[in-house]
Amino acid sequence: MEILAFGVQADEKPLLEKAFTGRHEVRCLDVFLGEDTAPIAAGYEIVSSSVNADLNGRVLHTLADGGTKMIAQRSTGFNNIDLDVARRLGLTVSRVSYYSPYSVAEFAWTLAMAVNRNIVRASNRTRDFDFRLNGLMGRDMRGRTVGVLGTGKIGEAFTRIAAGFGMNLLGWDVAENPACVELGMKYVDKEALFALSDLISLHVPLLDSTHHLIDAKALRTMKDDAILVNSSRGGLVDTEALVAELRAGRFAGVGLDVYEAESGLFFTDRSLGVVEDDTLARLMTFPNVVVTSHQAYYTHDAVGQIIDATVRNVADYLAGRHSENTLSPA
Repeated sequence: MEILAFGVQADEKPLLEKAFTGRHEVRCLDVFLGEDTAPIAAGYEIVSSSVNADLNGRVLHTLADGGTKMIAQRSTGFNNIDLDVARRLGLTVSRVSYYSPYSVAEFAWTLAMAVNRNIVRASNRTRDFDFRLNGLMGRDMRGRTVGVLGTGKIGEAFTRIAAGFGMNLLGWDVAENPACVELGMKYVDKEALFALSDLISLHVPLLDSTHHLIDAKALRTMKDDAILVNSSRGGLVDTEALVAELRAGRFAGVGLDVYEAESGLFFTDRSLGVVEDDTLARLMTFPNVVVTSHQAYYTHDAVGQIIDATVRNVADYLAGRHSENTLSPA
Protein backbone atom coordinates (compact mmCIF):
# COMPACT_ATOMS: atom_id res chain seq x y z
CA MET A 1 0.00 0.00 0.00
CA GLU A 2 1.18 3.54 -0.74
CA ILE A 3 0.66 6.17 1.96
CA LEU A 4 0.49 9.86 1.13
CA ALA A 5 2.25 12.06 3.70
CA PHE A 6 1.63 15.82 3.70
CA GLY A 7 3.82 18.53 5.23
CA VAL A 8 6.99 16.46 5.34
CA GLN A 9 10.12 18.46 6.18
CA ALA A 10 13.36 17.75 4.31
CA ASP A 11 15.04 16.39 7.46
CA GLU A 12 12.00 14.24 8.20
CA LYS A 13 11.64 12.60 4.78
CA PRO A 14 14.48 10.03 4.98
CA LEU A 15 13.40 9.05 8.50
CA LEU A 16 9.80 8.55 7.39
CA GLU A 17 10.76 6.55 4.31
CA LYS A 18 13.14 4.35 6.31
CA ALA A 19 10.53 3.65 8.99
CA PHE A 20 8.04 2.35 6.43
CA THR A 21 10.62 0.34 4.47
CA GLY A 22 9.47 -3.27 4.13
CA ARG A 23 5.95 -2.32 5.20
CA HIS A 24 4.48 0.26 2.84
CA GLU A 25 5.52 2.77 0.23
CA VAL A 26 5.26 6.38 1.36
CA ARG A 27 4.94 9.37 -0.95
CA CYS A 28 6.16 12.52 0.79
CA LEU A 29 4.87 16.00 -0.06
CA ASP A 30 6.13 19.27 1.42
CA VAL A 31 2.72 20.95 1.01
CA PHE A 32 0.31 20.96 3.91
CA LEU A 33 -3.03 19.21 3.92
CA GLY A 34 -5.86 21.70 3.55
CA GLU A 35 -8.73 22.67 1.28
CA ASP A 36 -6.50 23.40 -1.72
CA THR A 37 -4.41 20.25 -1.41
CA ALA A 38 -6.92 17.65 -0.19
CA PRO A 39 -7.86 16.59 -3.78
CA ILE A 40 -4.28 15.31 -4.21
CA ALA A 41 -5.16 12.49 -1.81
CA ALA A 42 -7.76 10.97 -4.16
CA GLY A 43 -7.16 7.24 -4.36
CA TYR A 44 -5.09 7.02 -1.16
CA GLU A 45 -6.68 4.97 1.60
CA ILE A 46 -4.21 6.29 4.19
CA VAL A 47 -2.89 9.83 4.43
CA SER A 48 -0.58 11.32 7.04
CA SER A 49 -0.85 14.96 8.10
CA SER A 50 1.42 17.34 9.98
CA VAL A 51 0.73 19.68 12.88
CA ASN A 52 -0.17 22.61 10.61
CA ALA A 53 -2.75 20.73 8.54
CA ASP A 54 -6.26 22.18 8.37
CA LEU A 55 -8.61 19.23 8.69
CA ASN A 56 -11.93 21.06 8.77
CA GLY A 57 -15.20 19.51 7.69
CA ARG A 58 -14.78 20.40 4.02
CA VAL A 59 -11.30 18.87 3.89
CA LEU A 60 -12.53 15.70 5.57
CA HIS A 61 -15.43 15.39 3.11
CA THR A 62 -12.99 15.79 0.20
CA LEU A 63 -10.73 13.09 1.63
CA ALA A 64 -13.60 10.69 2.25
CA ASP A 65 -15.05 11.27 -1.22
CA GLY A 66 -11.62 10.48 -2.68
CA GLY A 67 -11.42 7.14 -0.90
CA THR A 68 -9.39 8.03 2.17
CA LYS A 69 -10.32 5.99 5.23
CA MET A 70 -7.50 6.70 7.64
CA ILE A 71 -5.66 9.89 8.69
CA ALA A 72 -2.46 9.51 10.71
CA GLN A 73 -1.53 12.88 12.18
CA ARG A 74 2.13 13.23 13.09
CA SER A 75 1.61 15.41 16.15
CA THR A 76 0.17 15.37 19.63
CA GLY A 77 -2.25 18.28 19.22
CA PHE A 78 -5.46 17.68 17.30
CA ASN A 79 -7.34 20.96 17.67
CA ASN A 80 -6.98 21.32 13.89
CA ILE A 81 -9.21 18.29 13.22
CA ASP A 82 -13.02 18.35 13.18
CA LEU A 83 -13.44 15.03 14.93
CA ASP A 84 -17.25 15.17 14.91
CA VAL A 85 -17.23 15.24 11.11
CA ALA A 86 -14.53 12.57 10.97
CA ARG A 87 -16.64 10.22 13.06
CA ARG A 88 -19.76 10.85 11.01
CA LEU A 89 -17.80 10.03 7.87
CA GLY A 90 -16.39 6.87 9.42
CA LEU A 91 -12.80 8.06 9.13
CA THR A 92 -10.17 6.58 11.39
CA VAL A 93 -7.99 9.35 12.84
CA SER A 94 -4.92 8.84 14.97
CA ARG A 95 -2.36 11.10 16.58
CA VAL A 96 0.90 10.73 18.49
CA SER A 97 -0.08 10.95 22.13
CA TYR A 98 3.48 10.96 23.42
CA TYR A 99 7.00 11.82 22.31
CA SER A 100 10.11 13.13 24.05
CA PRO A 101 8.99 15.88 26.45
CA TYR A 102 12.61 16.99 26.76
CA SER A 103 12.68 18.32 23.20
CA VAL A 104 10.03 20.95 23.95
CA ALA A 105 11.07 21.62 27.55
CA GLU A 106 14.70 22.19 26.59
CA PHE A 107 13.70 24.45 23.71
CA ALA A 108 11.45 26.49 25.99
CA TRP A 109 14.49 27.09 28.17
CA THR A 110 16.51 27.93 25.06
CA LEU A 111 14.01 30.68 24.27
CA ALA A 112 13.95 31.88 27.87
CA MET A 113 17.71 32.22 28.06
CA ALA A 114 17.97 33.68 24.56
CA VAL A 115 15.73 36.61 25.48
CA ASN A 116 17.12 36.92 29.00
CA ARG A 117 20.73 37.14 27.80
CA ASN A 118 19.95 38.93 24.51
CA ILE A 119 21.65 36.22 22.47
CA VAL A 120 20.13 37.14 19.10
CA ARG A 121 21.06 40.80 19.45
CA ALA A 122 24.58 39.90 20.63
CA SER A 123 25.10 37.48 17.74
CA ASN A 124 23.93 40.03 15.19
CA ARG A 125 26.29 42.62 16.64
CA THR A 126 29.37 40.44 16.68
CA ARG A 127 28.76 39.43 13.06
CA ASP A 128 29.23 43.13 12.32
CA PHE A 129 32.32 43.16 14.60
CA ASP A 130 30.49 45.29 17.17
CA PHE A 131 31.65 43.90 20.50
CA ARG A 132 30.04 46.40 22.87
CA LEU A 133 27.96 45.15 25.79
CA ASN A 134 25.49 48.03 25.90
CA GLY A 135 21.91 46.72 26.13
CA LEU A 136 22.94 43.09 26.65
CA MET A 137 22.59 42.84 30.43
CA GLY A 138 20.49 39.90 31.60
CA ARG A 139 19.56 38.43 34.97
CA ASP A 140 20.54 35.38 37.01
CA MET A 141 17.78 32.78 37.11
CA ARG A 142 18.85 31.42 40.48
CA GLY A 143 16.57 32.65 43.26
CA ARG A 144 13.94 34.01 40.89
CA THR A 145 10.42 32.65 40.50
CA VAL A 146 9.22 30.59 37.56
CA GLY A 147 5.54 30.00 36.84
CA VAL A 148 4.68 26.85 34.88
CA LEU A 149 1.21 26.66 33.38
CA GLY A 150 0.60 23.00 32.66
CA THR A 151 2.65 20.45 34.60
CA GLY A 152 2.24 17.32 32.52
CA LYS A 153 5.21 15.52 31.00
CA ILE A 154 6.63 18.60 29.25
CA GLY A 155 5.85 20.93 32.14
CA GLU A 156 7.52 18.51 34.53
CA ALA A 157 10.64 18.33 32.35
CA PHE A 158 10.72 22.14 32.21
CA THR A 159 10.30 22.29 36.01
CA ARG A 160 13.21 19.90 36.58
CA ILE A 161 15.47 22.24 34.61
CA ALA A 162 14.16 25.21 36.59
CA ALA A 163 14.90 23.37 39.83
CA GLY A 164 18.44 22.85 38.57
CA PHE A 165 18.76 26.63 38.18
CA GLY A 166 17.72 27.00 41.82
CA MET A 167 14.47 28.82 41.12
CA ASN A 168 11.33 29.16 43.19
CA LEU A 169 8.66 26.99 41.54
CA LEU A 170 5.01 27.94 41.02
CA GLY A 171 2.57 25.78 39.07
CA TRP A 172 -0.98 25.84 37.75
CA ASP A 173 -2.92 22.89 36.37
CA VAL A 174 -6.21 21.07 36.76
CA ALA A 175 -4.37 18.48 38.87
CA GLU A 176 -1.11 18.58 40.79
CA ASN A 177 1.85 16.55 39.55
CA PRO A 178 3.41 14.76 42.55
CA ALA A 179 6.83 14.83 40.86
CA CYS A 180 6.66 18.62 40.63
CA VAL A 181 5.51 18.91 44.23
CA GLU A 182 8.48 16.79 45.25
CA LEU A 183 10.74 19.25 43.43
CA GLY A 184 9.31 22.02 45.62
CA MET A 185 6.59 23.39 43.36
CA LYS A 186 3.75 25.31 44.99
CA TYR A 187 0.46 25.23 43.11
CA VAL A 188 -1.40 28.54 43.01
CA ASP A 189 -4.21 30.11 41.00
CA LYS A 190 -3.43 31.71 37.65
CA GLU A 191 -3.65 35.26 38.91
CA ALA A 192 -1.11 34.65 41.68
CA LEU A 193 1.21 32.89 39.25
CA PHE A 194 1.02 35.81 36.80
CA ALA A 195 1.69 38.37 39.51
CA LEU A 196 4.57 36.60 41.25
CA SER A 197 6.55 35.00 38.42
CA ASP A 198 9.69 36.40 36.84
CA LEU A 199 9.49 33.78 34.09
CA ILE A 200 6.26 32.24 32.81
CA SER A 201 6.23 29.22 30.50
CA LEU A 202 3.15 27.69 28.85
CA HIS A 203 2.72 23.92 28.59
CA VAL A 204 -1.04 23.40 28.36
CA PRO A 205 -3.01 22.07 25.37
CA LEU A 206 -5.17 24.37 23.26
CA LEU A 207 -8.80 23.81 24.23
CA ASP A 208 -11.84 26.04 24.31
CA SER A 209 -11.07 26.62 27.99
CA THR A 210 -7.44 27.61 27.35
CA HIS A 211 -7.87 29.72 24.21
CA HIS A 212 -6.31 33.13 24.96
CA LEU A 213 -5.37 31.93 28.43
CA ILE A 214 -2.87 34.77 28.25
CA ASP A 215 -5.23 37.64 27.46
CA ALA A 216 -5.00 41.37 28.10
CA LYS A 217 -5.98 40.97 31.75
CA ALA A 218 -3.38 38.25 32.35
CA LEU A 219 -0.67 40.30 30.64
CA ARG A 220 -1.47 43.36 32.75
CA THR A 221 -1.19 41.22 35.88
CA MET A 222 2.36 40.14 35.05
CA LYS A 223 5.45 41.97 36.22
CA ASP A 224 6.71 44.70 33.92
CA ASP A 225 10.06 42.91 33.63
CA ALA A 226 8.71 39.35 33.35
CA ILE A 227 9.76 36.90 30.65
CA LEU A 228 7.00 35.04 28.79
CA VAL A 229 7.65 31.83 26.81
CA ASN A 230 5.17 29.90 24.70
CA SER A 231 6.31 26.64 23.10
CA SER A 232 2.91 24.94 23.27
CA ARG A 233 0.14 26.32 21.03
CA GLY A 234 -0.18 29.79 19.54
CA GLY A 235 -3.83 30.20 20.46
CA LEU A 236 -2.96 30.29 24.15
CA VAL A 237 -1.80 33.89 23.75
CA ASP A 238 -3.84 36.87 22.55
CA THR A 239 -1.15 38.21 20.24
CA GLU A 240 -2.73 41.61 19.65
CA ALA A 241 -2.95 42.16 23.41
CA LEU A 242 0.69 41.07 23.74
CA VAL A 243 1.77 43.55 21.05
CA ALA A 244 -0.07 46.33 22.88
CA GLU A 245 1.82 45.56 26.10
CA LEU A 246 5.15 45.37 24.27
CA ARG A 247 4.48 48.74 22.68
CA ALA A 248 4.02 50.11 26.19
CA GLY A 249 7.56 49.00 26.99
CA ARG A 250 6.65 46.04 29.16
CA PHE A 251 8.40 42.67 29.61
CA ALA A 252 12.08 41.85 29.74
CA GLY A 253 11.59 39.36 26.95
CA VAL A 254 9.13 37.18 25.07
CA GLY A 255 10.03 33.89 23.39
CA LEU A 256 7.46 32.41 21.02
CA ASP A 257 7.84 29.16 19.11
CA VAL A 258 4.17 29.21 18.12
CA TYR A 259 1.75 31.82 16.82
CA GLU A 260 -2.03 31.74 16.76
CA ALA A 261 -2.22 32.49 13.01
CA GLU A 262 0.74 30.32 12.01
CA SER A 263 -1.23 27.89 9.83
CA GLY A 264 -0.19 28.30 6.21
CA LEU A 265 2.71 30.52 7.26
CA PHE A 266 5.07 28.58 9.52
CA PHE A 267 7.15 25.87 7.82
CA THR A 268 7.10 27.87 4.57
CA ASP A 269 9.59 30.28 2.96
CA ARG A 270 8.11 33.78 2.74
CA SER A 271 11.45 35.58 2.58
CA LEU A 272 10.91 36.81 -1.00
CA GLY A 273 7.29 37.86 -0.55
CA VAL A 274 5.24 40.26 1.51
CA VAL A 275 3.88 38.99 4.82
CA GLU A 276 0.35 40.35 5.07
CA ASP A 277 -0.05 39.52 8.76
CA ASP A 278 0.38 42.95 10.35
CA THR A 279 0.31 41.56 13.89
CA LEU A 280 3.17 39.14 13.26
CA ALA A 281 5.12 41.79 11.37
CA ARG A 282 4.78 44.19 14.31
CA LEU A 283 5.74 41.47 16.76
CA MET A 284 8.97 40.88 14.86
CA THR A 285 10.05 44.50 15.32
CA PHE A 286 10.53 44.33 19.08
CA PRO A 287 14.18 43.77 20.07
CA ASN A 288 13.17 41.82 23.19
CA VAL A 289 11.09 39.27 21.25
CA VAL A 290 12.39 36.04 19.70
CA VAL A 291 10.06 34.17 17.34
CA THR A 292 10.88 30.71 15.99
CA SER A 293 8.84 28.60 13.60
CA HIS A 294 7.30 25.83 15.73
CA GLN A 295 10.55 23.90 16.05
CA ALA A 296 10.53 22.99 19.74
CA TYR A 297 9.67 19.36 18.96
CA TYR A 298 12.21 19.17 16.13
CA THR A 299 14.94 16.91 17.48
CA HIS A 300 16.12 13.63 16.01
CA ASP A 301 14.84 11.87 19.13
CA ALA A 302 11.35 13.36 19.13
CA VAL A 303 10.79 13.18 15.37
CA GLY A 304 11.95 9.56 15.41
CA GLN A 305 9.43 8.75 18.14
CA ILE A 306 6.66 10.56 16.25
CA ILE A 307 7.40 8.57 13.10
CA ASP A 308 7.59 5.27 15.00
CA ALA A 309 4.20 5.99 16.57
CA THR A 310 2.77 6.84 13.13
CA VAL A 311 3.98 3.50 11.78
CA ARG A 312 2.27 1.72 14.69
CA ASN A 313 -0.92 3.72 14.14
CA VAL A 314 -1.06 2.61 10.52
CA ALA A 315 -0.45 -1.01 11.57
CA ASP A 316 -3.22 -0.75 14.18
CA TYR A 317 -5.66 0.59 11.59
CA LEU A 318 -4.92 -2.20 9.12
CA ALA A 319 -5.29 -4.79 11.89
CA GLY A 320 -8.54 -3.26 13.16
CA ARG A 321 -7.02 -2.30 16.50
CA HIS A 322 -7.50 0.81 18.63
CA SER A 323 -4.87 2.36 20.91
CA GLU A 324 -4.40 5.41 23.09
CA ASN A 325 -3.55 7.26 19.87
CA THR A 326 -6.94 6.60 18.24
CA LEU A 327 -9.12 9.72 18.08
CA SER A 328 -11.79 8.44 15.71
CA PRO A 329 -13.81 6.34 16.08
CA ALA A 330 -14.08 7.29 19.73
